[in-house]
Amino acid sequence: MRLVLASTSPRRRQILALLGVPFEVIAPEFAEEISSHLSADQEVVEFALGKAQSVATKYPASIVIGSDTMIELSGEKIGKPTDREDARRMLRLLSGETHRILTSVAIVDHGGPGLKEIETVAVEMRGYTEAEIENYLNLGESDDKAGAYSIQGRGSALVKSISGDYLAAVGMPLRRIARYLESRGLAVVDIDSLYAEKSFMTWQRFA
Repeated sequence: MRLVLASTSPRRRQILALLGVPFEVIAPEFAEEISSHLSADQEVVEFALGKAQSVATKYPASIVIGSDTMIELSGEKIGKPTDREDARRMLRLLSGETHRILTSVAIVDHGGPGLKEIETVAVEMRGYTEAEIENYLNLGESDDKAGAYSIQGRGSALVKSISGDYLAAVGMPLRRIARYLESRGLAVVDIDSLYAEKSFMTWQRFA
């Protein structure tokens, strides 16, 4: 059974690899365009589905996984920064606030029911200074990260606490994927043991 991850994200590749199941990585041909008429919850699922479908059309005999992450703060959808100034704006908005990380997964599977689900994680940020923002921007971690920070990298120092699935906050709701693959007969690692060990990147910091 061919398993494909429709993503260019190294983080999602690393997370899916934790399941111990062989898979291929194929970049999706899908443009993420923020819309004004969809909620953040709806849009993040549509993005994941769009990524998965763009790959599944070329590889119809495969199980294709797409995922997307978006941040919501006070009703505002926050995606990836367009440049350094946009990243600075995002970090200022998040400072001292609690925001939601919305991470969706869509599985396109012509041999099974498929999947469309979303995981929500609440993240409370520290009240950091302008100097800390500039120092963090200089690290280069903000590029290609929703909200302009990396919870699994040096950006974890900006975070006070998280409530929810750490791996979903990083970029993929692995429990949901593991359950689906098991239902399709694929042998994955013991997901409960994996979550108990919390060995992925900065996971232990939020235990």
